[in-house]
Amino acid sequence: MNAPSQTLRKPFKANWLARLGWVGLAVYTLYALSALDITWTRFLTGLDNGAQFLDEMIPPSFMRWKLLLANLLETVEIAVISSAFGIALSLPIGLMSARNLMPAWATWPARALICVCRSFHPVIFAILFVKAVGFGPMAGILTLVFASIGFIGKLFAEAIEEISLKPVEACKAAGAPFMSVLIYAVLPQVLNRFIGFATYQFDANMRNSTMVGIVGAGGIGGTLFAAFQRFDYDFLCTILLSIIALIMISEYLAVRIKVVFND
Repeated sequence: MNAPSQTLRKPFKANWLARLGWVGLAVYTLYALSALDITWTRFLTGLDNGAQFLDEMIPPSFMRWKLLLANLLETVEIAVISSAFGIALSLPIGLMSARNLMPAWATWPARALICVCRSFHPVIFAILFVKAVGFGPMAGILTLVFASIGFIGKLFAEAIEEISLKPVEACKAAGAPFMSVLIYAVLPQVLNRFIGFATYQFDANMRNSTMVGIVGAGGIGGTLFAAFQRFDYDFLCTILLSIIALIMISEYLAVRIKVVFND
């Protein structure tokens, strides 16, 4: 006798809603490309212009190395000061934002402040602070302090909300005050992550300090923008190489700091 025929079933059902979503995304992408006037001809023209631009940048010029070093030093100072104040302010703000430790009347204002700090790009903050305090490093420092609060405060709050509450409950049962609970039950669980957040934010502030200078907030960005305006492309190449070297050094220092604290 022949064995009864069995109907083959697919292990996964077809998700037609997901497929429809992918098709809709592809159609919208094609529409956006046409609406934004993105064409292959413009892309090829851009490649030719980019090649001419690179040809004018090389070789780099180190004639004004004193100006370059002064601006790089100012950039580092802006990054260090803004990181120190931003990280220090993010600690209490992130703590107040943790919903597993703090009451709602404390978490909502703290989270609203973090949301405001994360709502705008650093360049927008830089424009606002340049208008408020004038051109110079002060505007850049205030800009990056706000950026640090928005990033570190949010991540620190999320790290606290993911901790185990058993050490916290044990400290409270032993009659420990709130600060002792934070030091002995909360901080050991989030210290390594917080160090990682802090080193990453310092690296980000080093990059952003070169960017906010374009709008007059101090640092090497102002010199970079001026070189663009003067068509001084060989000096522009020198500035770009110096920024790359600066970021690589900051990345190396960040890695070394993580190693020291992990040991």
